[in-house]
Amino acid sequence: MRETTPGFRVPEVCRVVGISYRQLDYWARTDLVTPSVRDAGGSGTQRLYSFGDLVLLRVIKKLLDTGVSLQRIRRAIAYLRQHVGSHPTGMTLLSDGSRIYAADSPEEIIDLLQKGQGVFAIALDRVWDDLSEALPQEAPAAAGRLKGAASA
Repeated sequence: MRETTPGFRVPEVCRVVGISYRQLDYWARTDLVTPSVRDAGGSGTQRLYSFGDLVLLRVIKKLLDTGVSLQRIRRAIAYLRQHVGSHPTGMTLLSDGSRIYAADSPEEIIDLLQKGQGVFAIALDRVWDDLSEALPQEAPAAAGRLKGAASA
């Protein structure tokens, strides 16, 4: 039986995002992505993550997979929290494995590629849509704002 509080439990988050419990726990303890629905409050309580939290976690996973350092990812996530609303429409993250770039239009992406620098791109709305498909019953209704965006 699903709890009435909206949110995603740790096992489901790990499965959908493709990360281990240890990664998720470390990221929560170091404030990279803390659960915005409910944090653990001692023995017997469980963290509950919002859909926006899952989007950030999936972006972090993809950036790590390309070789970007966690320190640089932390700075990128801080930027996203300040500049992205509830649905990251049209924004694409680009990385060459070292640096992370944000592009708001296709022209910016084309310009980067014409300069001859190979980049890796993460379209935030594509991550949003992928997670919406993986969690169809809760996704947009549980979305809210990306963690911290409203308070920045």
